[in-house]
Amino acid sequence: MASVEVSLKEMMTEAEGALGAAVVDYSSGMALGTLGGSKNLDMTVAAAGNTDVVRAKVRAMEQLGLKSQIEDILITLGHQYHLIRPVAGRNGNGLFLYLVLDRARSNLAMARHHLKRVEGQLEI
Repeated sequence: MASVEVSLKEMMTEAEGALGAAVVDYSSGMALGTLGGSKNLDMTVAAAGNTDVVRAKVRAMEQLGLKSQIEDILITLGHQYHLIRPVAGRNGNGLFLYLVLDRARSNLAMARHHLKRVEGQLEI
């Protein structure tokens, strides 16, 4: 099992092209931890803003009566991918992993694979 800090380091080092990572509580919008980012990418602000994305998708699924779990949410920008993965299981209820990737330097399929592994090892 891995702590938030270890999980963030794994997200940043194992996903090629990673620009920033966060573990976020979507019930409060607070980041439990962030790593990376830049002057133009404040990971705390981005994590809080993407809380609304997760909440909206959960609400839409409830309204549609969908019983499946969200594996991940992808937001594609001109130069970046923003990948959101809700944490499943009793330890991660209400949390999501958030990873920002440089689109030109990343492999989206591998990044999804890495996030799934990090999710499985996260211990809160």
